[in-house]
Amino acid sequence: MNPETEYREGLEQLASNYKEILSLLGEDPTREGLEKTPMRVAKAMQVLTRGYNMDAHKVLTDALFKEDYSQMVIVKDIDFFSLCEHHMLPFYGKVHVAYIPNGYITGLSKIARVVDIFSHRLQVQERMTLQIKECIEQTLKPLGVMVVVEAKHMCMQMRGVEKQNSITTTSDFCGAFNQAKTRQEFMNLIHQ
Repeated sequence: MNPETEYREGLEQLASNYKEILSLLGEDPTREGLEKTPMRVAKAMQVLTRGYNMDAHKVLTDALFKEDYSQMVIVKDIDFFSLCEHHMLPFYGKVHVAYIPNGYITGLSKIARVVDIFSHRLQVQERMTLQIKECIEQTLKPLGVMVVVEAKHMCMQMRGVEKQNSITTTSDFCGAFNQAKTRQEFMNLIHQ
């Protein structure tokens, strides 16, 4: 799916619902500045949630290579944007991923694609962290995986407590990363 030209089923109904939402908010959806807004928002929401139609496991297996490397592979500072499922407001930040191969590696860009797939769904940061880790763990069957996500949440910045500079950090790990020394090595490397 090309996110800027191909849209999923239900686009017209989604646009119609956004037109109704504008009315419920007290706006006139027929005024010049808002006339095309319902369809724009419907298209944007389909792009922002395109991860539902993508298979993260397939992305990894499409670039799976037998390799005798058994040291830590890190892809850090992967930018992401997602929508909080509680308020449908954005949260965004960086994902850092490490895995220790067990006979197979994957293309480095595929790790970033896995992040994109899970972030392009209605999410909570904790679940997204777990989903990225589990996908890599189940597909590559490495000696260990660790994922750290650092994010700012617009639902905390624009509403509620209105704290602009708070950052939420989540992590999940398995295998070799159960050892504190291995986790610390990863943390030292991503914060260099």
